[in-house]
Amino acid sequence: MNIEYDPKAEYEIEIWEEDFREVATRILMARFYQPVGEGPFPVLLDLHGGAWTFKDRMANKVMAEVIARSGILTVSVDLRLGGEAPYPASVQDANYAIRWLKMKAPGLNADPSTIGLLGSSSGGHVSMLLGMRPNDPRYNKIALAGHSDINARINYVAARSPISDPLARYNNAIAKKNQEMVDRHHVYFNPFSDIEEGNPQMILDRKEPVDLVPMLIMQGGLDDNVLPAFQVKFGESYRAAGGDCKVEVFEDCGHLWVLEAGPDTDRAHDMVKDFIASQLSALQ
Repeated sequence: MNIEYDPKAEYEIEIWEEDFREVATRILMARFYQPVGEGPFPVLLDLHGGAWTFKDRMANKVMAEVIARSGILTVSVDLRLGGEAPYPASVQDANYAIRWLKMKAPGLNADPSTIGLLGSSSGGHVSMLLGMRPNDPRYNKIALAGHSDINARINYVAARSPISDPLARYNNAIAKKNQEMVDRHHVYFNPFSDIEEGNPQMILDRKEPVDLVPMLIMQGGLDDNVLPAFQVKFGESYRAAGGDCKVEVFEDCGHLWVLEAGPDTDRAHDMVKDFIASQLSALQ
């Protein structure tokens, strides 16, 4: 592989949307951010947040566009929400999206072998599970017709405020009397025991055999939704298991700080691009 990526580069991009996958409730869509240039370009799949129960492919469009302009084919996809189908449906959608994007990448002047994940909040939770369990038969359940040879392995995970420990986040919501957030957990994890089975922190605590792809976690220091302590603990556990996990706390930021323009958002954009550059360099 010979991919040249400069995180400080500036490309024009083309943006379009396609049907991604038809499910019982709707057609899931994919939004493409395509750099215009010689290529081939690296590939990034963006997974949206929304406490597993709302939002869509547009949730992280500013960061997706910024990253694409640095020279990365960036694709944001819809995922089924908890009210449509509980865990692991959204993980299955995202697993399928990895394989689907690998299939499409060569025709889009991009190298499928470079693919990584960008996940926000509950999308970060899904990203962690996919990085750690790329061959899980539950997650690989949706066949990619005609391409059974394409696997769901990825090279890295970059996450903003990921729900690295859903049970800890649930208990935090109870302590803060945030009934709406409590209810969102029950909608997604049904049966509720899945909150332990599909829990990145508890997977590490149980010492399950997992893939340990490099991870970047960016966390708001003022976040009272996903607490910084959750991420610090996860990073320590991941490194203890033999993985590379950088946890960066943005001290004066809350859960959704990247939705507002400012120096901390700019720093988050630059941090993601620099992290991707380091991972692509390691693949050479």
